[in-house]
Amino acid sequence: MRNSNLRSESSEIPTTTPKRNSRKPLGFHLSLVALSLMVLIVSLDATALAVATPVIAHDLRGTTLEAFWASLSFLLAAVVAQPIYTAISDVFGRKIPLHSSFLWFVAGSIILATAQAMPMLIVGRVFQGIGAGGIDVLGEIILVDMTTLKERPLYLGLFSIPMAGGSILGPIIGALFSQQASWRWLGWMNLPISAFAFVLVLFFLRLKPIEQKFKEKLRRLDWIGIVLFTIGSTLFASPLSWAGAIYPWSSWKTILPLALSVMILVSLAFYERKPPEPIFPYRIFHNQTALVTLLTSFLVGAVVYSGILYMPLFFQAVELKSPLRSAVATLPMFCTSVAFSVLAGVLVEMVRRYRWVIILSWGFTTAAFGLVTLWDCDTSPAMNYGFQILLGGGFGPLMSILTLPMQASVQKVDDSGMAVGILISFRLVGGLAGLAMCSTIFNSVFRREIVSLGQILESVAILRDAREAIRFIPELRNLQGQPELVSSVIDVYRRSIVAIFYMLAGVSGLGFLTSFFIQEITMEKEELGRQHFQHAAETVTIDS
Repeated sequence: MRNSNLRSESSEIPTTTPKRNSRKPLGFHLSLVALSLMVLIVSLDATALAVATPVIAHDLRGTTLEAFWASLSFLLAAVVAQPIYTAISDVFGRKIPLHSSFLWFVAGSIILATAQAMPMLIVGRVFQGIGAGGIDVLGEIILVDMTTLKERPLYLGLFSIPMAGGSILGPIIGALFSQQASWRWLGWMNLPISAFAFVLVLFFLRLKPIEQKFKEKLRRLDWIGIVLFTIGSTLFASPLSWAGAIYPWSSWKTILPLALSVMILVSLAFYERKPPEPIFPYRIFHNQTALVTLLTSFLVGAVVYSGILYMPLFFQAVELKSPLRSAVATLPMFCTSVAFSVLAGVLVEMVRRYRWVIILSWGFTTAAFGLVTLWDCDTSPAMNYGFQILLGGGFGPLMSILTLPMQASVQKVDDSGMAVGILISFRLVGGLAGLAMCSTIFNSVFRREIVSLGQILESVAILRDAREAIRFIPELRNLQGQPELVSSVIDVYRRSIVAIFYMLAGVSGLGFLTSFFIQEITMEKEELGRQHFQHAAETVTIDS
């Protein structure tokens, strides 16, 4: 009777495979290690370069624009690649696209490590983004393949450890390499980890193959949908990345690609009714919980990626910490997110409900962003660490638990992987949109506040151009002149970043309200999809 008030859809879900044996073979655990390593390298790579970008731009004589694209090209490539990898893996099986993701990522890492000019480094980051997008989304999809919905909460909690661990270690490693050794090691360090994970995947990840001829698989793939999505999402994501930072929102260079992207993506939405295996199946969006969860995932991406970026910048610009010290200063947030991710997984495993965990996590996030608006250059360590702990308590569960209502809402168990892939794509697009909004807010507030200072010292005259504000942050610690003026400039940075925290608090509040519309659907499902993990008792075949 414990779950009598939960919505049940088990009658709609065909049992395509036998129920899972409770005992996990060695291959299962080694495959889980491989997936964790995959998540770790992507998380490390996504966060380490941001700290080292000023040093890289200086060594390669790059412009501010090139330094901007060195970080952004990675995210743009991942945004475009993830839904395509999801669709291809649903038709061809998981392992072929997973192997290609490793190749793209390793090739990009080598290009980054050997680049002699910024354009070549940007090419390497694009390659890495294509690979990382596949590794990230396929890692979570394969975890879904390997586990039933009933047992998944605990594994999601464990899976979040390397994700958050990479976010913790990434900025520290980036700062150490750029200050004490060479930033090129940010590329080289990926190779041994990738090689070890690839070997584990190659020998121990045994997923049931899709029994179909290669030509039939080619015909099933939604080629037109992939082309429309690639063009439309690229046109949509690119202006979001530069609006307010490189070109104004009112510029035709921002408006034209956005308008074209909307037309193409609307055409894609109508077209997706036709193909047998659409890249975005209508059945995934069939109910309220699925739609609200996707919206919530979009909002999670907006607040998490923006918070991770601007929190260290606050410590560098306002408290004048070095990149390494600012990375260390954010450890309370990241460490707490790891702990709460695992705790949330265990809690959901025990109570068999996820809705109130999501609501409480949004409540923590909203309260934390509201409180960090009180920060200034004299904030006590207790306020710094305490508010970050509260924020980590929200971030951690939101990055892992949202997959549960999305998977519980699908009508067919074989759609679970596709649902997770779409969920992660929404989160990444939300991250891009959030960063665009933050950039616009920072530039507009900074421009207004710096002008209000009136006559400023020649040493900081460059700050009249708000686009130079981020690049100038390392110079703040070396400023000479009137202490009151330096204090005023630092206060401009504080006001600009705090304005971002206000916006993130508002977005978090919206997430808190929308989370009440997520329905509690039963997780007592033990069916496995057609690409489930093969046990020794099953016929061993080679996964295509």
